[in-house]
Amino acid sequence: CPYAMRARMALSYAGVAVEIREISLKQKPASMLQVSPKGTVPVLVLTDCTVIEQSLDIVNWSLSQSDQDDWAMQADLNAKKLMDALIALNDGEFKRALDKYKYAIRFPENSPEIYRTQGELFLTHLENLLNQTTYLCRYQLSKADIAIFPFVRQFFMVDEAWFENADY
Repeated sequence: CPYAMRARMALSYAGVAVEIREISLKQKPASMLQVSPKGTVPVLVLTDCTVIEQSLDIVNWSLSQSDQDDWAMQADLNAKKLMDALIALNDGEFKRALDKYKYAIRFPENSPEIYRTQGELFLTHLENLLNQTTYLCRYQLSKADIAIFPFVRQFFMVDEAWFENADY
């Protein structure tokens, strides 16, 4: 799950010790549903029993615990605005196109190639940014890179041969 991946990367970066429990979403354990009735991952249960169920909330909470390299970009407000906009595009338009591309059989209105082309609009935007800097928002890793990477990885995995020959 790309959402769980980005949450785990932020937790690891922040040095937060957690117990990882692999969940089969087809057989959700009662213990998970007890703390998170919506039944999706990731779910983080804090020591005070607070439950955080959204991946970006987990990322932000992790960065509030430790962010020695300023992944949250508190020191650069322009980069922070770009970061927030990129993550919103990723979680919105790109995720919708990715889902249709991955599960094109469920969306017969268009061919998989059309859905791939829709997703490529975002990839082209990312590529243009990466042609200017080492990372998406500046010359060091940020929350944007970590939040977006797992979704680009999923896009790649739909048709690896095509992606390897693409201009990204």
